[in-house]
Amino acid sequence: MRRTDLRGRTLDAVALRAVLPRAGVDVAAALATVAPICEDVRARGTAALLELTERFEGVRLTHVRVPREALREALAGLDPQVRAALEESARRARLVHADQRRPDTTTRLADGGTVTERWVPVARVGLYVPGGRAVYPSSVVMNVVPAQEAGVASIAVTSPAQRDHGGLPHPAVLAACELLGVEEVYAVGGAQAVAMFAYGARDADGEVVVAPVDVVTGPGNIYVASAKRYVQGVVGIDSEAGPTEIAVLADDTADPRHVAADLVSQAEHDPLAAAVLVTPSEALADAVDAALAELVPAAKHAARIAEALAGSQSGVVLVDDVDAGLAVVDAYAAEHLEVQTADARAVAARVRNAGAVFVGPHSPVSLGDYCAGSNHVLPTGGTASHAGGLGVQTFLRGVHVVDYDEAALREVAEHVVALAESEDLPAHGRAVTARFA
Repeated sequence: MRRTDLRGRTLDAVALRAVLPRAGVDVAAALATVAPICEDVRARGTAALLELTERFEGVRLTHVRVPREALREALAGLDPQVRAALEESARRARLVHADQRRPDTTTRLADGGTVTERWVPVARVGLYVPGGRAVYPSSVVMNVVPAQEAGVASIAVTSPAQRDHGGLPHPAVLAACELLGVEEVYAVGGAQAVAMFAYGARDADGEVVVAPVDVVTGPGNIYVASAKRYVQGVVGIDSEAGPTEIAVLADDTADPRHVAADLVSQAEHDPLAAAVLVTPSEALADAVDAALAELVPAAKHAARIAEALAGSQSGVVLVDDVDAGLAVVDAYAAEHLEVQTADARAVAARVRNAGAVFVGPHSPVSLGDYCAGSNHVLPTGGTASHAGGLGVQTFLRGVHVVDYDEAALREVAEHVVALAESEDLPAHGRAVTARFA
């Protein structure tokens, strides 16, 4: 991997972002491609979905919804070991996400005057599960479990149609839906799937085939991310999750083969995947390069991994010390950040910007991908500096309930009138004083 040597240099966050490895993925540029797709779906409904699926997936469907029997058959045919793993993944995710549910809180401002914050789930969500180079039944778990724990009543899942599976999504994805009790599943992928959820879809007779949702979540390629940006405002979204990325902050206490294996594990996803090592140890960097030289050629997806590691989005960043490394990883704001240093817990506690932090030599990112209990739908492309991962709160809205009696309103009335007059909105004040006329 190419190297960026920052030793002896003091750069602020803006300057660091300019020199750090980053994928040249432009969500805004893809809008020109996805906008007509989204508008076509909005205008023509299922007819557009069927045509776009044939164009992009090479599959001609007669309907977009997956038959109920196909879900049952997929689960019945699932490898028992995979089923057990999915059940354990879901169990751990449910424990973690159940603890995220915030209680309603009531604040007493005066005798007879309270404000309660209620957490209300959205009515309906559309969950996107990617399907391309890899199969992601784990993403079904990561999307569905927090929605269920939030109390969402209507949950729909979509995943691209697969030519090898009769135009249905991959059987493992269907099996995971059945396992989690999701009956509404669609064989639609890409930007058109996001548009389908945002606008809904009707057939030629005007009958509703897919009802619109309130929130769309889930990872995908650049076109899925761009489509989510396009429909944001029509619906809520979790984040614009693009190609995966891993950053490893490591010192000379780290095992170079562990570091190399973790970089390879994320590069395996996509040629655009980002793998970044930040270290004050040139000896560790050399040892990681040597380990990669052994691991990459032996990997099943060697060509894909090699392309990702050689890309401009990947590399080694040399720093003066761990403190300087922390500044670098905070500026980078990785989707996944591993901390493999001396006193890793203390170092990890100082991280501010990351989608998820993995502490020490026995918490690899791949654990979080499947069975840590954490969520693997995380912000990418530096957006972890202002966005968090998918969770229960993604599907909840905070609603303030104001409950004042006459005495409590009278107590604060003069302040309301004073502020209303200062803003030249006297009718606001009169709406209060009218109650005491």
